[in-house]
Amino acid sequence: MKRNMKNPQCLKGDKMEKVIIIGAGPAGISAALYAARGNLEPLVIHYGAGALEKAEKIENYYGLEKPLSGGELFERGLQQAKDLGVRILEAQVLGMGGFDTFEVHTTAGTFESESVILATGSRRRTPGIPGIKEFEGKGVSYCAVCDAFFYRGKEVAVLGNSDFALHEAEELANLASGVTIYTDGREPEFSREHPIAVNTMKIQAIEGENHVEGLRLQSDVVSQESGEIQESFMPADGVFVALGTAGSSEIARQMGAELTEKGNIKVDEKMASTIPGLFAAGDCTGGLLQVAKAVYEGCQAGISAIQYVRGRKSVSEN
Repeated sequence: MKRNMKNPQCLKGDKMEKVIIIGAGPAGISAALYAARGNLEPLVIHYGAGALEKAEKIENYYGLEKPLSGGELFERGLQQAKDLGVRILEAQVLGMGGFDTFEVHTTAGTFESESVILATGSRRRTPGIPGIKEFEGKGVSYCAVCDAFFYRGKEVAVLGNSDFALHEAEELANLASGVTIYTDGREPEFSREHPIAVNTMKIQAIEGENHVEGLRLQSDVVSQESGEIQESFMPADGVFVALGTAGSSEIARQMGAELTEKGNIKVDEKMASTIPGLFAAGDCTGGLLQVAKAVYEGCQAGISAIQYVRGRKSVSEN
């Protein structure tokens, strides 16, 4: 059964992917080029150029006759991969699961793969909402799959306004007594209908004593007595941060892969994470945030994925 790449689904009976590469920057495309030449027929899933798009001019990279913008380099990389036969899918990755093999959940469907290379860039900054840093590990979490069990039968909040936040909320809804998505004043950007409650009020702070107890919100209502904007308090036992799209670190955390103290994915010299078959490359591993580093690590991750998949095949045949 062939996949329709406009709305690809990993249907029962479909051929399993050998490698899925999440991210199409220098690290992801470099990994794809090597994986393709290793006959892994890689599938690259991306949701835009990311941090590379913000680079106005790149001139300290080997082989460039003249400076390029990050956007131009991104497009060249995509075209190079396509010319080699690499399949490119533009979709938002929502999360990942699986055992022995990987299930990559996206807005275009779920894909199963023997190996995965994470290359979506560095960890996003924590929003500057008072209380988030103070309550990390005390009610503030960044992974619904990891921590949902601790909030069974409790009221929880999800901070975000995209499909990633919706995915996390739906994971929590299986165990929590109630789930509300708080957009912090942003307009919701969900791609489908859903039953989850949404609150669009601005968040003033996350409050509690020794553990999260709720969110202090700022309404649009002005008090007739004082003339000040009124605030309200919404009880919650936990707050799950799911802003923007799922980054490499968030996905790795969902799988139980080890992170460094700075929140980057911990990898060895072969770009292998602590989860067999899960590799990472580029900004998400920390260190220099440079194209040259990303290209090298993508190359190594692609080669390592080839070795891993071939090793699985050899074991299954013996």
